[in-house]
Amino acid sequence: MKRLVIKDLEKCVGCGLCMYACSRRNARDPEIGVSKSGILAISLSGFERGATIIFCRACSEPPCAQVCPTGAMAPRKEGGVFFKEDLCIACGNCMEACTIGAIFQQENGKPAVCVHCGYCANYCPHGVLAYEEVKS
Repeated sequence: MKRLVIKDLEKCVGCGLCMYACSRRNARDPEIGVSKSGILAISLSGFERGATIIFCRACSEPPCAQVCPTGAMAPRKEGGVFFKEDLCIACGNCMEACTIGAIFQQENGKPAVCVHCGYCANYCPHGVLAYEEVKS
């Protein structure tokens, strides 16, 4: 199975291109921004401390799916979740249940979560992210 992985976090400069790529892929309208991104690149206080990337780590029994009352967050057999936005009622249970804070709130109140499509890895200019085979 393939998943999004961090290859070398030390190379991350927090440019945000992964966030823009993810948001662009997930937006159903021509909106520009990061509101629909399921990945977050953040600076840890400038170049001295670098940056970090937060995204779903594909739990085998995702707590976000367990607390979803409508089935909008559904577990994938490979780990992680499928997100069905049309079923989502924006209750926020999934965001509260995520133990690593990897589910982000969109402007409409609904969650944005990485579904391990790998699209963002194509836009990482420093080779920080990759979409590759992993063992379960």
